[in-house]
Amino acid sequence: MSIIETTNTGERAGGRGAASERLGGAANERASERPGGTATSPRPAVRGLLDRAFPPPRLAPFELEILARLQTALDEVVEPLAAEHDAAGRYPHRAIAALKPTGILHASFPRALGGPGASHRLTLEAQVRMAVADSSVAQIVRVHEDSVRELHVGASEAFVARLAEILLEEDAIIGLAVAENGRRVDSPLNTIATPQADGAVVFDGGKIYATGSGGADYVVVIGFDPVAGRDDPLAGLRSALVAATTPGLRLHDDWNALGQRATSSGSVTLDGLRVAPPLSESPSTGVLPHSGARFQASFAAELVGIGIAALRAAAPFVLEQSRPWPSADVDSAAQDPTVRRLTGELTADLVAAYAAVIATGDLLDAYEAGEIDRTQLAVPIYAAKAAATRASLRATSEIFTLMGTRSATGGKGFDRFWRNARTLSLHDPYEWKHSEIGRHVLEGWDPEPGLYT
Repeated sequence: MSIIETTNTGERAGGRGAASERLGGAANERASERPGGTATSPRPAVRGLLDRAFPPPRLAPFELEILARLQTALDEVVEPLAAEHDAAGRYPHRAIAALKPTGILHASFPRALGGPGASHRLTLEAQVRMAVADSSVAQIVRVHEDSVRELHVGASEAFVARLAEILLEEDAIIGLAVAENGRRVDSPLNTIATPQADGAVVFDGGKIYATGSGGADYVVVIGFDPVAGRDDPLAGLRSALVAATTPGLRLHDDWNALGQRATSSGSVTLDGLRVAPPLSESPSTGVLPHSGARFQASFAAELVGIGIAALRAAAPFVLEQSRPWPSADVDSAAQDPTVRRLTGELTADLVAAYAAVIATGDLLDAYEAGEIDRTQLAVPIYAAKAAATRASLRATSEIFTLMGTRSATGGKGFDRFWRNARTLSLHDPYEWKHSEIGRHVLEGWDPEPGLYT
């Protein structure tokens, strides 16, 4: 991608640098030509054209360096394996391994604790790019990212020191085993957490939607201590960070979904899972005032990336294989004015959604700095999530209108993008975002902190 190096304040810092050249060059040197017109990376010219429709990232120089390394791994390893991972429906071990040396997995760990301290803007830019390459990988990394940003908050010194080793020295990736199969999304936890005299905690129960756990190095688990939570349920929440090989943690390879098939979001059994200090002293994820808003922003970034991926896959097919409609009286489908118009519409919607999503990164940083209140953070994120969902679902569906009947024959693989967008969009209905925005505009409602708000 064409990159302009900037400072965190957005001031230009001397134009294209080394990171810029890597981001632009690696992508444009490779063409992916596969027989049969399958949904692969487009030709360099097409990739560059679509990239130039989007504004360049405005990041600090050290963040651009991380992004450049990430882009190389995405281009050379992650994206070429995406269709294979989707077909197999299994954890993308090789793709995750390729990300570890880039530094993206610990980029946001606070500088005061020894990490780079990257901005939310970098996180969301990276999420978009990972989703362009493979949205399952993006979702796995998003779960990990939530842990990196939250587990240290309010934790003991011993826990933070061990977490820093896990992230900065081991380059570990963290999965999440939190959700349960209750009648309601917000049903009380059934997993029991039993504190031990030596400071350990024993967990017994079952989890679902344990994204990333199948190949994680460590897994966050959460349970309920009925004694501590007798009067205040929040006081009974107990969380721990556990090595994936710990006895009593059983990961079931049973995720079989329409899309996001390589996220390893299956079930987990905790059977006498004993976690010793300091990892038994982990704070719970998802309970900070802006946790829900951050989740929404990340999902929006992934959805934008899927939409971009769909257009990138469709463009070379239109150029090389689609047939122009007779009424257009042109030699190429790419010259058909209706194809051009629809391509422009889909791109414009994605660019607008992208800009809204990336802007929420600055809002997240501003909120953590105490510069804005929670409503000023949450409502724009709701808008970005709604815009991203609509743009992604439309793009992943309408690419078939652009490409024509030939694109719908077996083995092409273009359905992967819609399946991924449709599945990811179901995580929390975007119609609720519309309703919540409307409630704020009409009645001045301030969203209360929650898992989805």
